[in-house]
Amino acid sequence: MKVALFSLMMNLPNAVTGESWTAQQKFRNVIRQAVLAEKLGFDAYGVGERHGAPFLSSSPPVVLTAIAAQTSRIRLLTTVTVLSVLDPVRVAEDYATLDHLSGGRLEMIIGKGNDPRHYPLFGITEEEQWESMAERYRLLKRLWTEENVTWEGKYRPNLEQVTTYPRPYQQSIPIWHGSASSTLSTELAAQFGEPIFSSNSFHPQSKYKALIDHYRERLAHYGHDPARAVVGAGSGSLYLGTTTEEAIRRYKPYYSAFSATESSKHNQSPFVSLEDMIENGPALIGSPEQVIGKILNYHEAFGHQVLSISVDGLTESEQEEQLQRFAEEVLPVLRREIPSTVWESRPVLSVEGEAAVS
Repeated sequence: MKVALFSLMMNLPNAVTGESWTAQQKFRNVIRQAVLAEKLGFDAYGVGERHGAPFLSSSPPVVLTAIAAQTSRIRLLTTVTVLSVLDPVRVAEDYATLDHLSGGRLEMIIGKGNDPRHYPLFGITEEEQWESMAERYRLLKRLWTEENVTWEGKYRPNLEQVTTYPRPYQQSIPIWHGSASSTLSTELAAQFGEPIFSSNSFHPQSKYKALIDHYRERLAHYGHDPARAVVGAGSGSLYLGTTTEEAIRRYKPYYSAFSATESSKHNQSPFVSLEDMIENGPALIGSPEQVIGKILNYHEAFGHQVLSISVDGLTESEQEEQLQRFAEEVLPVLRREIPSTVWESRPVLSVEGEAAVS
């Protein structure tokens, strides 16, 4: 299994120490996270997109470019790019630029997002989100694969013989489809034969399994081999302890703080307590053995090859502790038990390789 660390760049006072970070300190923390993740052998680092407090992640390509400058191997993901509200021309330009600056390490995960505040900011209604995303996605694909594009649609001005620059560095920038709540996202992914990334954060396993099963069924409908389906999945929260009791005790203040945020309430999670989420949901809270067991259980249901985790909100020393423990006590087992063909080849050109050539 491949593992990605990601951040939504939520910047709240620490639930244990009360410490508050400035925006500058949080940006620096995210860059250090990515550098540490590469050092510890993680496969990818992702930055989400949100447009409102307490999140600082309104500009993922800018943050990922800063990370690209400090790393040489780790893949760079968007978790997710909220394509339903963005101009595909701007997206094509910004992310093709990042693709060059990272040496071809970019992979984009697109989605509608799960924060309704961004719709009025960008001039669409929540009811239009799926139609908007599908239209913008089709245009983005054309802008990255064709030149002299002529196009007309509903959600941006028409185009006449437009070629965006720079062209992507990779022959084809990989695109994943973020899937959280609707078969419309899995339908679009299946139609194009592209991978999906299940959020798998706030609800029981069965909800996300139904979407993944639907994706595989629709792959076959569109003439793609479902046996070759590529699936990624999130995991909710991560906190390892020597015992489950220790992990729960140490993580509970963070759970309470996150649960009180408006963004968390919007997701309408059915779990009524941390213990309920651990028992019946995706949270990776417990001893290394318990966490490994849960990941293997979810893999049996999902068949996913990539797992994403996050340590946002913890003190920086706890972030480092949790990543170190995961890398040493969990990751080797996942590598051994769950084969993954994703990211087997090196990026098109790593910064490290480029330096060796020059």
